Amino acid sequence: MKIFGTKSPPVMGLDIGSSSIRLLQLSRHGTSYRVDHFAIEPLPQGVIVEKSVQDIEAISEAIQSAVRNSGSNSRYCAVAVSGSAVFTKTISLPANLADSDIESQVQIEANQYIPYPLDEISLDFEVLGASPRNADMVDILLAASKNENVESRQDALESLGLRAKIVDVESFAIANAFELIREREGIRSTETIGIFDIGFDLSSLLILRNGRVVYTRDHPFGGNQLTEEIMRRYDMTPEQASFFMRGEPGPENFEEEVLEPFMLNVVHQISRALQFYSSSAEFSNIRTIYLSGSMASIKGLSDVVEQELGIKTGIADPVSGLELSPSVAVAALNRNAPNLMVAMGLALRGFD
Repeated sequence: MKIFGTKSPPVMGLDIGSSSIRLLQLSRHGTSYRVDHFAIEPLPQGVIVEKSVQDIEAISEAIQSAVRNSGSNSRYCAVAVSGSAVFTKTISLPANLADSDIESQVQIEANQYIPYPLDEISLDFEVLGASPRNADMVDILLAASKNENVESRQDALESLGLRAKIVDVESFAIANAFELIREREGIRSTETIGIFDIGFDLSSLLILRNGRVVYTRDHPFGGNQLTEEIMRRYDMTPEQASFFMRGEPGPENFEEEVLEPFMLNVVHQISRALQFYSSSAEFSNIRTIYLSGSMASIKGLSDVVEQELGIKTGIADPVSGLELSPSVAVAALNRNAPNLMVAMGLALRGFD
């Protein structure tokens, strides 16, 4: 299975997250896209822990429900593995190599750089273009993941008669989805953009430049910390504690006593992530940061981040402005929009 995939007709973008399955399917309409199918299906806790699959059967059941609820008839999917489960390396090769020679040379380079035997990994590469350091060379991105990371997702799909036509990397999918936002908001491709993706048990800082991920790092922080605090303070079940995700009002003093401290913790985590980035070789100043993931849509969070850090902060919404099929649940789509970056990026891969 190739990590970057090959040219494919429109497919279901299936984001298998730690807390839910997110599904998007698009069709092309002129120079834009239409959302034809959408669904989000919660996952029981412990099914995926820190992006690692623990229960394939539970994932299959959730995918089956998501596909059924979305109304899609497609048998083809694009899925992604976590960036922390993927080894990437940019190498340079002579620009005059034939395609077949590039492939054999990539195998040689992979042996040198990838810390696993080649028969234990899924390997792919993408030609990025002329190297900015040497006009006679081309830069090539290697990506490899252990077979078990890819096969666990394939197994969950194949048990339902579905096929993973594309296996991508989550950070690359987010970068792909951000192109919609960049074009919509008129952001120059050369501008350095930060995206802080707040997951259930892990969050990631991605730095994008020229449409590429130039830096990414996972941080052990997520929305589960807010859920667990709500459960502890108000003696709620996980389902009850998710009231704020459904747009429902919270208990008395919830915003002051629970939500505001959590938002300040988000600010602290972003500040810490930016400090790590500032010491990296890829560092350049960031003027804008976008929040994505399940917590990004918390009312007022982007304002708090902008005020505390002094960096322009927006919400990553990949569906705004797109045409919607009449069958799409508009309110649910808009409410979950910041949590659909990976699913959107995967759905767009069907048009490559």
